[in-house]
Amino acid sequence: MIKILDGGWFPLALGLSVFVLLSTWKLGRRLLYEKLEQDTIPLDAFITSLEAGGPHRVDGTGVFLTANPDGVPRALLHNLYHNKVLHQCVVLLHVDVEDVPRIAEPERVRVEAFPAGFYRVFVRYGFKDEADLPQALELCAGHGLSFEMMETSFFLGRETIVTIPIARRSRMALWRQVLYTWMFRNADPATAFFKIPPNRVVELGAQVELS
Repeated sequence: MIKILDGGWFPLALGLSVFVLLSTWKLGRRLLYEKLEQDTIPLDAFITSLEAGGPHRVDGTGVFLTANPDGVPRALLHNLYHNKVLHQCVVLLHVDVEDVPRIAEPERVRVEAFPAGFYRVFVRYGFKDEADLPQALELCAGHGLSFEMMETSFFLGRETIVTIPIARRSRMALWRQVLYTWMFRNADPATAFFKIPPNRVVELGAQVELS
């Protein structure tokens, strides 16, 4: 304690700053995930509804990244709402980074087939693996799902965080909302992290309030 005024305050302030940043990011991600989950439609119910007559189907493959493999991604719903079409092959892609150094290539992907041309693909990485989704999708050919990259479009949700006014109640303080919005805006895009070809990406945006 006697060293605090003699320079010991610096590592304490640095540690506190890092803790505030990490805890704000964790809380913001949890609230964002909960908010997105409120509007999620169960995948089985969505596929069943297509049997009664659905939108026009177009050639090619649409890949939708999703954090919840059991629900319909928001990007898919936005694409359906605005463009009124679905691809002949629709792939819901869920990526897990596990608490192990590396995942062996034979265990990298798992593919589940559904009716109406829907597939669910699980991709696993270790924390020392280099994420490369196009390379991982090539492994799906051994599971009965082949990709032609020039006929494949990747649809990503692009959320914009909207700060809630002080007059409205929120589980995140206003200063933390501002901090998280800044961190979220400056985070690396998924296209760079997963090495997705930029010319094959379609981003569909939405505004989200962290209640």
